[in-house]
Amino acid sequence: MEDSFDEDCDYLFKAVLIGDSAVGKSNLLSRFSKNEFRLDSKPTIGVEFAYRNIKIGDKLIKAQIWDTAGQERFRAITSSYYRGALGALLVYDITRQKTFENVKKWLKELREFGNTDMVVVLVGNKLDLGKSSREVNEEEGRSLAETEGLCFMETSALENLNVEEAFLNMITKIHEITIQKSLQAKTLVNDQYQTPTSLYAAKHIIHIDDHEVTATKQSSYCCST
Repeated sequence: MEDSFDEDCDYLFKAVLIGDSAVGKSNLLSRFSKNEFRLDSKPTIGVEFAYRNIKIGDKLIKAQIWDTAGQERFRAITSSYYRGALGALLVYDITRQKTFENVKKWLKELREFGNTDMVVVLVGNKLDLGKSSREVNEEEGRSLAETEGLCFMETSALENLNVEEAFLNMITKIHEITIQKSLQAKTLVNDQYQTPTSLYAAKHIIHIDDHEVTATKQSSYCCST
């Protein structure tokens, strides 16, 4: 089955969801991969992952998204899962200031274990609670993203607001970088530069959804790097 999987897609991109516990990472993934939201969602233990088909132009991309546990006691086992990841959604809860303060800690870890050219989208989740419980202003999130060279978006997994846009923005940018690297490789006379093996990531896939979408132009909520 793995061989047929490789034949079906043009690219397999691995990305990770990171951030403190209970910021909504699992529900963001569930909303993106299955269009589901669970109010009784339980904390992730270790790592879980899912994938979804994305159509960009005439290329079929399988996005493999890893959901990592936010609890400190699981950090030792999740650092290795950054390996091969081409993108990351760094999530905080706009109703909990502490989760936003911890963004820099997550960025430090991401830059220590991840690829130097990883596409990172800073996501302020739980926008549905913002009117009554917001502790982090949108301007704060956008300012941090601009300072750190990240894209930025506020989302609501509950109301399915900007969830698709956040993931598609990341995947589209990964695709752009991949194409750019391929073009650069073709200009070299020898074979010393090869397309990074991380483009193909791991072959073990948990199949959740085969829903196809067409990537649209970059959302106005995103800060270009």
